[in-house]
Amino acid sequence: MLVSIEDAFVNYGEVQILKGISLGVVEGEISVLLGANGAGKSTLLNAVSGLIRLQRGRIWFKETRIDAMPPHQIVTSGIIQIPQGRRLFGPLTVLENLKLGAYSRSGKEIANEMENVFDRFPRLKERQKLKSGLLSGGEQQMLSIARGLLAKPKLLLMDEPSEGLAPLIVDELASIISMINRDGITIVLVEHNLRLGLDLAHSVHVVEDGKISFESKSSDLSGVEYAKKIYLGGENSKEPP
Repeated sequence: MLVSIEDAFVNYGEVQILKGISLGVVEGEISVLLGANGAGKSTLLNAVSGLIRLQRGRIWFKETRIDAMPPHQIVTSGIIQIPQGRRLFGPLTVLENLKLGAYSRSGKEIANEMENVFDRFPRLKERQKLKSGLLSGGEQQMLSIARGLLAKPKLLLMDEPSEGLAPLIVDELASIISMINRDGITIVLVEHNLRLGLDLAHSVHVVEDGKISFESKSSDLSGVEYAKKIYLGGENSKEPP
């Protein structure tokens, strides 16, 4: 496993959000987390990133325990999160936002990787001098992903990347995520778009009330159908054979 989450508990004040989640992420795969708003999906990503602390449990990245590490050390170890809502610096240009993603790397490395990013995202190259706040929603999402890639992640955590995007842009986003994964980057994807999530997934994990209620490989069609029923609130759901 690239990542192992063991019996993770997280509280926000008096409210318990994660209630003993355990999850393994296989290196080279796309693991998709499905579930209703408030189920704990984003909290789980934030715990892996070090943005919030566990009250109990452990998180391992490869053979290193990371749940007590500060976020900047987790970033340099190879874990990058693409946050929900993009969170770009609107007054800064596309190029300036990209450079912020590579703050921990040397100048020569940044120059080489910037060319790779512009080859992958030609629209960003065309708009590199434009303030990021003036980009379309799809372009902003591409910039957010590209900024994360400049940190050379081994694991990419993506939180609702299709939020607010038109269907054609979602299809383009799916192609980008698949391409990133083919390049050898493991991905954990939180996604409300069921079709997108299931199309991309190697494994599906349904989060309900702070726990993993169901897991399945995408090749297990009966399991995927069961995941759909849970996620969509289907009645009379039965465990897959």
